[in-house]
Amino acid sequence: AEEAGELGLKIGDTVTVNVLGRNITARIANFRNVEWESLSINFVMVFSPNSFAGAPHAWLATIIDPNATAAEEARVLKSITNAYPTITSVRVKDALDIVNTLLGQLATAIRAAAAVALVASVLVLAGALAAGNRARIHDAVVLKTLGATRGTLIRAFSYEYFILGLATAVFALLAGGVAAWFVVSRIMTLPSNFLPDVAVATVAVALVVTVGIGLAGTWRILGQKAAPVLREL
Repeated sequence: AEEAGELGLKIGDTVTVNVLGRNITARIANFRNVEWESLSINFVMVFSPNSFAGAPHAWLATIIDPNATAAEEARVLKSITNAYPTITSVRVKDALDIVNTLLGQLATAIRAAAAVALVASVLVLAGALAAGNRARIHDAVVLKTLGATRGTLIRAFSYEYFILGLATAVFALLAGGVAAWFVVSRIMTLPSNFLPDVAVATVAVALVVTVGIGLAGTWRILGQKAAPVLREL
């Protein structure tokens, strides 16, 4: 179906292929979606058997048993080879295992890179919070002088850090989701799925880290003496 769409073909059109110097014309009866990543036997075009009845050909077959052990597979292949010596068997499972191992290593590398980016973003956010500590010291001292309690200031700063972390997390979620969808669906041409549980967990962790880092620095701010700060205002 994908190849037909790129060629502008539709059901009912005719296609001519050359087989051993002879042109064979056939009419398109249907389209199919082929999952090539399964490594099962399949072909871009499938003709009716009589179309190539006189051409030299070979028979292909697939043996699939997901629950079979390696010993059972070896026994079956040995029995087939003994009964039909001219048959050539190809164990696709070995290739799939290698591909799965490579994909696992690639996923680990991607997670490591994402972890580095996450740590870097946390450090940047911590630096942004630290850069505003001087202004927060002045605000805290003035508010304490006007009668604000330590609990009131902690709640106020917590709201500030919560809003900052929420805005950052939502923006990162939207930007990262769009970028991931584009890479997976448009570049890698693979199905892309949004995982809401992972997204919510990521936002929650980001909020906890942001508020925690902010309150850790705020606790020192709340202990500042009022007189030295007021003299500098």
